[in-house]
Amino acid sequence: MQTYDRFDGAFRPSEVELLARVLDKLDVKQLDNAQREAVAQRVMANYMAGITDEADLILFSRQPLGR
Repeated sequence: MQTYDRFDGAFRPSEVELLARVLDKLDVKQLDNAQREAVAQRVMANYMAGITDEADLILFSRQPLGR
């Protein structure tokens, strides 16, 4: 059972916009490449696990996975 909204194997434009807003609010531009990648992976993992609220994504994506 999928918990995230997908169509034709891709995210919907509204989902991409949400994920971009979350990354902007997490201020990933100030991080190095490895840190940015880790944050992006956390955002995607949290989203795909069913966390779709923007504020919750920001909150949970600040923490390492599994915590």
